[in-house]
Amino acid sequence: MLAPEKVKQKDRYPGDVQFVSKNGREFIIVGTAHISRQSADLVKEVITNENPDTVCIELDEKRYKALSEKNRWENLDLKTIIKEKQLSTLLMNLVLASYQKKLGEKLGVAPGTELLEAAQTAKQLDIPIELCDRDVRITLRRSWNSMNFWQKIKFLTSGLAGLLEKQELTEEKLAELKSKDVLSEMMEELGKVMPVLKRVLIDERDTFLAEKMKRSNGNKVVSVVGAGHVNGILSHLKNDTEVDLSEIEKIPTSAPVGKIIGWGIPAIIVTSIIYIGYTKGLTEAGDSAIFWILANGIPSALGAIIALAHPVTIITSFLAAPFTSLTPVIGAGYVAAFVQAYFQPPLVKEFQNVMSDFSHPVKWWKNRLLKVFLVFILTSLGSIIGTYVGFFEIITNVFK
Repeated sequence: MLAPEKVKQKDRYPGDVQFVSKNGREFIIVGTAHISRQSADLVKEVITNENPDTVCIELDEKRYKALSEKNRWENLDLKTIIKEKQLSTLLMNLVLASYQKKLGEKLGVAPGTELLEAAQTAKQLDIPIELCDRDVRITLRRSWNSMNFWQKIKFLTSGLAGLLEKQELTEEKLAELKSKDVLSEMMEELGKVMPVLKRVLIDERDTFLAEKMKRSNGNKVVSVVGAGHVNGILSHLKNDTEVDLSEIEKIPTSAPVGKIIGWGIPAIIVTSIIYIGYTKGLTEAGDSAIFWILANGIPSALGAIIALAHPVTIITSFLAAPFTSLTPVIGAGYVAAFVQAYFQPPLVKEFQNVMSDFSHPVKWWKNRLLKVFLVFILTSLGSIIGTYVGFFEIITNVFK
C-alpha cells in the first residue's frame, strides 16, 4: 500500500513553505517572489536547515545560463535568431523580462536572485540541483503560436503599456510586491483577457514542474518555484498519474485555416491579375501589378523610414514587401530586420543596456538592437496594411 498523502506546514517557516509527504518521499516547496531579497534569504535558510537530497529549481538550462552569465545579451546571435524567424519570440521575452526588471529596480533586487541563491547554496553544501522548468524557448513559442494576430497585438500593447506606466510605489505596495511572484501575478491578470496565456505560461508549467519533481532523485527534495506555481504543483503532486511531458513540449503548428488564408490570398491575387490580363488586356493587368507593388512597398518602406532605418533597409523593405506578401513563408519584417542588423549591427554596450532602454520609447530609435525590433514591427505593419489595400483594389478591378 502507498503511504497516505499529507500536506503540512512547519511552524518554523512562513506560509511560503509547504511540506508534502508522498509515497515515502518528502517534498518541501518554497514559493518565492522573483524580485524579493526576503525570498532569497528564505531559500538559503530552508536548503541549509533541511539539507535535502536534491534541490529542484524553476529554471531551464537557457534561463539558468542567462541568470548566471552577466554578458548574456552580448552573446546573442541576432542574425541567426532572425533567420530562424524567432524575433517575435525574443520580443515577447523582452516584454516579460523588462516588466520584472522594472519592478526589481524599484525593490533593489535583480529578478531571479532567489533562484540563483538556491543553486549557489546547494553547490556550497554539495547538494545536486535539477533544473525542472520547461525550456523557455518552447514556453515562449507555445505562447506566441497559441495566440491569434489580434491577441498578439493585445499582449504586446498590454506589456508595453505596463512598462511605460509611470506609477509611484508606496511602502504598502512595495511590501505587497515583495511577497508575490509578480510575473505570475501579471500573467494571472493577462489570463483573464487571454486564457491561452495563463494555460501555457502557468498551468502547463505547473504540470511540468510537478512531474519533474516526482522524477527527481532522493527521498527529500526542496523545490524553489514562483509563488504563483505553488497551488498548481500541490494539486499535481496529489495525483499519482504519470504525465506525458512530450505533449506539452511540442510547438503547436499553425491552424489549417491560417495556412489556407496564408496561401489563399496570394493565390487569389496572382489568379486575379492573370484573369484581368485575359479579360481586360495586358495594360490593365500591368496596372494592377504596379498597384500591388506600390501598395505593399510604400507602407513597408514608410515603416522603415519612421524607424530611421539604414537606407539599404528602406530600399529592401520597398522591394521585398510585394513579394513576401505573396508567401506566408517569410514576412517583409524579417527581411528588413536582417538587413538592418547586417548594416547597423548593435554595439556591445547596446546589448548591455537593452533591458533598461526597452522601457524608454525614445531609446528604441537610439539603441541599435531595439531599432531592429522597431524595423521589424513597423515594416511588418506596413506590409499587412499594403496587402489588404492591394487585395481590395485588385478584387474590385476583377468585378468592374
